[in-house]
Amino acid sequence: NAPAVAENSRSKSRAKTRTTTAVKQTPTPSVKPVDPHHDFVVERSAGPRPITGESLPPDTDLSLLRDFLSEAAEYITASEVALLTLEADPRESESVNTVFRAFHTVKGTAAFLGLAHIAEFAHEAESLLMRLRDRQINYGPACADLALRSVDMLKALLGAVEDAVVGDGALLQPAGYPALMIALDGYNPVADVLGTELAATVDAAPRVARVESPAEATIRVRTDRLDRLINMVGELVIAQTMIAGDPHMANSLAPDLTRKLTHAGKIVRELQELSMSMRMVPMRATFQKLARVVRDTASKVGKPVQFTTDGEDVEIDRNLVDILADPLVHMVRNAVDHGIEQSDDRHRVGKSRTGSVRLSAYHSSGNVVVDLIDDGAGLHRDRIVNKAIENGLIESDRGMTDNEVFNLIFAPGFSTAEKVTDISGRGVGLDVVRRNLELIRGRLEITSTPGAGTTFSLRLPLTLAVTDGMLVRVGAERFVIPLTQIHMSFRPEPAMLSTVVGQGEMVLLRGTLMPIVRLHRTFGVRGAIENPLAALLVIVGEGAQRTALMVDELLGQQQVVAKPLGDALGRVPGFSGGAILGDGRVGLILDVRETMSLTTPLLKLAS
Repeated sequence: NAPAVAENSRSKSRAKTRTTTAVKQTPTPSVKPVDPHHDFVVERSAGPRPITGESLPPDTDLSLLRDFLSEAAEYITASEVALLTLEADPRESESVNTVFRAFHTVKGTAAFLGLAHIAEFAHEAESLLMRLRDRQINYGPACADLALRSVDMLKALLGAVEDAVVGDGALLQPAGYPALMIALDGYNPVADVLGTELAATVDAAPRVARVESPAEATIRVRTDRLDRLINMVGELVIAQTMIAGDPHMANSLAPDLTRKLTHAGKIVRELQELSMSMRMVPMRATFQKLARVVRDTASKVGKPVQFTTDGEDVEIDRNLVDILADPLVHMVRNAVDHGIEQSDDRHRVGKSRTGSVRLSAYHSSGNVVVDLIDDGAGLHRDRIVNKAIENGLIESDRGMTDNEVFNLIFAPGFSTAEKVTDISGRGVGLDVVRRNLELIRGRLEITSTPGAGTTFSLRLPLTLAVTDGMLVRVGAERFVIPLTQIHMSFRPEPAMLSTVVGQGEMVLLRGTLMPIVRLHRTFGVRGAIENPLAALLVIVGEGAQRTALMVDELLGQQQVVAKPLGDALGRVPGFSGGAILGDGRVGLILDVRETMSLTTPLLKLAS
C-alpha cells in the first residue's frame, strides 16, 4: 500500500525531529497518492526537464492561450493574497484551498494547451500544497518561502509563454527553475521546526480581508478596444458641445429642436459616465501586491512589520493604477527600510517591537487620496538639509518650511542612507515617485514628526480623460478651472481689499486673509480687467493655502475632455492640459496648485 508506506515514513521522520534536531535528515523519495479528484496525472521524469529550446505547440490556439494567460494572472494574484493570509494565521484552511485550486486549475489548462513544463511545475507545487492541506506538514517560514517562490516561478513561466507568443515561439527557462523543482520535490519540514522562532520576526504582511461577493456575469474586453471606445465617446462629447454652442442654435426659434438637442446632450453625458466607469478598477489588487512587498522587504532587513490597508474598494482609472504601481512600491520599501527602526531601537524608546505601516485610500474633493503612514523614526530635517547642501541643491535652509525641506528627498540621486543595499540607498526610488506623479497630475505631501513616524499623502485625479470645470475669461483668453478646486466666487467690496507689505494684494473673506493672484499678470494676458472691484475672485485651494484667482468673467460650468498639450509645447507651467471648447477653440486647463506656486511670494502668509 503505497500511501500507507509514505505516511509511515513521514511519521518516523516526525518522530526523529522531536527527539533530536542535530541529525541532518535526507528525505527519502515517497510515492505520492493520486487524488481521485484529479482528472489526469502528469508523468514526471527522474529530474526536472529543461525547457530551453522548446517551442509552443504548432497547433496552439492563440485565443485560448491568451485567455489562459489572463485567467492564470488572476489565480496568481489570489494565491499570493491567500499565502500572505495563511502566514498571518496558519489555521486558515480556506486559504490553502484557494492556492491549491489555483495551481490545480492552471495545471489542467496548461496540460490541455500542451504546455507540459507549466503543468509539471504546477503539479509539483500542488503536491506540496496537498501535504499542507492534509496537515501532513505545518506552514512555517521555510514552507511559506517555498510556496511564495512557487507563485513567483509560475508567474515567470507564464511570462515566458507571453514572450513566446509575441516572439518566435521559443520557450525559455526562467532562472532558478531546476533548483526550485528539486526544492519542491525534496522539501524537508524540519526547516520549519528549526525556524519557529524566526516566524515571529515577520508579522502578517497582515491581514487581507476577503470580501465574499456574489458571482457576476463578466466578459473580457481588450484594453485597447476599451480605450478607443472611451476616446470616441470623448470626441462625441466635444461634437455635442460644439453643436450646442453654435450661434445658429442659440438664435434658433425652434423650441422643439432645442429640446431634442438638450435630450441628446443628456444621453451623451450618461454614455460618457458609463464608458468611464468601465475603466475604473478598485485599489484592492494594488494594495494586495504591496502586502507581498512589505513581507519580502521586512524579511530581508530583519524587522517585524505589521501592514494594514483601508479603502481597498475605492476605484480609480485603470491607466492611473498602472502608473501609480511603481511609486507605491518605492514608497513602501522606503517606509520599511528607512522609516521603521530595528526592534531593539524601538524597544529602547518605549515603542512596540513590531513596526506599523498602513496604506489607506479615500475620496476628497473629487480626488482620490492615498496615505502611506508608518510609525517609524520620522524624517530628520538636519540630516536632509546637510545632505542637500552637500549635493548643491540648496545653500541653506533659511526661510524653508518643513514641507519644503522634506520635499528635497525627491531630488534625483538624493539619499541619506549610510550604506547602499540591494533594497535602497542609491537615491533613485523617490525620484521615480515624483516623475510618475507628474505624469498623472498627482501631488504628494509629507508630514513627519521625529520619533513618531511619517505620512506620505498622494492626491490623484479620478481619471485623466474628463474634467468638470468652470470656464472663465481673462482678457481675450479662456481658461478651465477644475470644479473640484473651486470653493466659491464673488465680487469683492472695497473694505475687503488691502495690501500687506512684502505680501502683495490680499482679500479678507469671513475673517480669513487670502492672497490675490491676477491671472492676467501671471500668464501675460493683455486686455484684462485691472480693477479688482470690477472683476471676480474665485477661491481655490485647500485649508490654509486658499487663494483668490482674479478673473474677468465666469462663462459657465462645462465638462471637458482633457487632452495633453503635445510634444511641441511640452510641459507648460501652470497648466495640466487643454480642451476643445464649444466653438472649436482650445481652452487651457489650469493646474491650480502649480499656478499658486508660480506666485510663491504671495503665498508666504497663507503657508
